[in-house]
Amino acid sequence: MQYCVYLLISNHKNKIFTYVGYSKNLQNRLNLHNISRGAKYTRGRKWIVFHKEIFNSKSKAMSREYKLKRDRKFRNFLKEKFMKKNNNLLY
Repeated sequence: MQYCVYLLISNHKNKIFTYVGYSKNLQNRLNLHNISRGAKYTRGRKWIVFHKEIFNSKSKAMSREYKLKRDRKFRNFLKEKFMKKNNNLLY
C-alpha cells in the first residue's frame, strides 16, 4: 500500500499558509480539507497540493511528514516557488 506525504498551500487574506500531512488517498484528503472537514488548522481556506512524495510504508511516510513539518527552510523555499509561479494568486 502506498502513502503520500503532501504539502498544501493556501493564499488566504493575502497571506500564504502551508500545511503538511500524509494520507493513503490524497484526493479524498484534499477534498476533506477544502470542505472544512480535515484538520482544524485547514478549516476555512482553499487548499491546493503543491508538493507530494510517495512512500511504500506508513512508517516511512510518517517519518518524512515529521521531518517536513519541522523543516522551515524547505517550506519557505516552496512558498517562494509558489509565489513566483503564481504571482501570489490562488483561485
